[in-house]
Amino acid sequence: MKHFSIAAFSFALFLVACGGDSSSISAGDSSTEADSSSSIVSDDSKESSDSKSNDKVASSSSVKKVESSSSEKKTDSEKSSSSEKSSGDETKSSSSKETTSSSSEAESSSSLAGSVYDADKKTLTDNRDGQVYKTTTIGDQIWMAENLNYADSSETPSLKGKNWCFDNDTAKCTTGGRLYTWAAAIDSVKLAAAAENPLDCGYGKACSLEGKVQGICPEGWHLPDTTEWHKLFTAVGGQSTAGKMLKSATGWEEGNGSDDYSFSALPVGWRDFALFNKAGQDAVFWSATEKTDDTFHTFSYIMELNYNNEGAYLGNDSKDYGFSVRCLKDAE
Repeated sequence: MKHFSIAAFSFALFLVACGGDSSSISAGDSSTEADSSSSIVSDDSKESSDSKSNDKVASSSSVKKVESSSSEKKTDSEKSSSSEKSSGDETKSSSSKETTSSSSEAESSSSLAGSVYDADKKTLTDNRDGQVYKTTTIGDQIWMAENLNYADSSETPSLKGKNWCFDNDTAKCTTGGRLYTWAAAIDSVKLAAAAENPLDCGYGKACSLEGKVQGICPEGWHLPDTTEWHKLFTAVGGQSTAGKMLKSATGWEEGNGSDDYSFSALPVGWRDFALFNKAGQDAVFWSATEKTDDTFHTFSYIMELNYNNEGAYLGNDSKDYGFSVRCLKDAE
């Protein structure tokens, strides 16, 4: 019985000892788990913190990118605005240049309903038939440098039966212009139909023309009178050498001119009552001035250049002969 009690007591002590170890183990496990949990929490927290830090960096980077993008957009916008402004300035500049150019062209040319004179190109365009003539400035006068070749008798009835090409060869009109009677040259039909001061002019009729006579010249130009022919002679050095100065440098049988002033008078000849004469030898031009002491009123003044003379002749001849016409620009 004693042995049983001792044994029972020993067994009880054994159980107590075992229970204390189990508690210790439990506590240790618990501590370990707590440490592990703490470690895990700490790692998670770190990861979370790192993640947030990364997110912040990413966010900051994103903000910078947005700001950069915004800056780039702003810069692009400014560039675009600057480009548009530059383009606008260029357009304005271009427009200004065009206006200046247009203004400059307007200053260098004058246009009337019936003609266009271009000072830069030295040309006269006759809008009645579209023909273009060379011009030349001599002193303060501007002359056609070619003979008139206008022949529209529908618009200008004065021309009917009163103008010709030399030898009736149209090719000669192209190079040397037409030959006109004096009545045709002064446009006698128009003068007779004038509302104010109508004049009956022509062969056998005295009409005492005064002032500027347009005649068959384009608008803004006129048929020169004797005073204006004399002024031309003076401008080229005097009447005694005017022939040499005004004649073309080629085309004359002999005695070609020097053509120093680009008047370029060609020896196209002339027509009497029925025949063509003196091609290669003479150039004869009408004046608007009548011969006032002519009893039968059949003569008007002409300016003539001859192949064997260096001078210029200012005389008179029959109104019914066919001579050339050179027009003079109206003074402005």
